[in-house]
Amino acid sequence: MSDSIIIIPTYNEKENIEAIIRTVFDLPRVFDILVIDDGSPDGTAIIVKKLQQEFADRLHLVERSGKLGLGTAYIAGFRWTLERSYEYIFEMDADFSHNPNDLLRLYDACANEGADVAVGSRYCSGVNVVNWPMGRVLMSYFASKYVRIITGMKVHDSTAGFVCYRRIVLETIDLDNIRFKGYAFQVEMKYTAYCLKFKIKEVSIIFVNRMLGTSKMNSGIFAEGVFGVLTMRFRQLFGGIKKKQ
Repeated sequence: MSDSIIIIPTYNEKENIEAIIRTVFDLPRVFDILVIDDGSPDGTAIIVKKLQQEFADRLHLVERSGKLGLGTAYIAGFRWTLERSYEYIFEMDADFSHNPNDLLRLYDACANEGADVAVGSRYCSGVNVVNWPMGRVLMSYFASKYVRIITGMKVHDSTAGFVCYRRIVLETIDLDNIRFKGYAFQVEMKYTAYCLKFKIKEVSIIFVNRMLGTSKMNSGIFAEGVFGVLTMRFRQLFGGIKKKQ
């Protein structure tokens, strides 16, 4: 078993899932993969099960009964990995918007450069986004600016979903107290780690919009992020963000 595992949440990713799994397993460093599938009607989980016959010890699957949200998928994945001996736990999309080769750089940031959380950042060296509509680029970029202003957290891409956590971070965060399911989940995890004094390092990446399948972003998810950031800040100011007891 590797000391590193990548959590990939899926909903209707049949066009991408086999290719992303094989690409990760072809990397020069050994990573395990945990797919959290939310009852994809397109048969995503069936494809993963077939691949498990080939990669029995490295590919894992948790099936959930419905579309329960990105945040709850990752929390389920975190709990699963913490029951095992993984030291480095990654978040990554299934659709190749995150380049699997950059997993090596995120790993290096945590394993060799002293980071507790490594963030694959679209905005720490300009705007590195390919094939997104301009409106969505601006929405994402200014959302991260907004988070920095409200929270004081010195992270350029707080909404990024390409992340490596050292085990100690996820053991310390009270996962029961992570409240958001969508867009705000990524901010909440980083902000909680920041408030608990973990070292966050951004690694510049190029984000490429998916070529296959359908985006899960919508206006409701974005609204949760805008108002969720205020909620996080007020909670920290008036009650504090505490370690898991």
